[in-house]
Amino acid sequence: MAMTLRTDPELQAALRMLAAKEGISQQEVVRRAVLERASNRRENVRDMIDVIMTEDADLLDRLAQ
Repeated sequence: MAMTLRTDPELQAALRMLAAKEGISQQEVVRRAVLERASNRRENVRDMIDVIMTEDADLLDRLAQ
């Protein structure tokens, strides 16, 4: 799937720098950043669920009955 990404000068400079530093294309820099952010978001949701399951275990047990 093709996509056009509009950038401002600041973003373009950052993309060029990261691509050169990592030896990858600018497209790959963007791809990795999006996938990393999506992964982090899933992990954050799992962490929040774990906290709720622990802190509200009694309440959840009562609701389940």
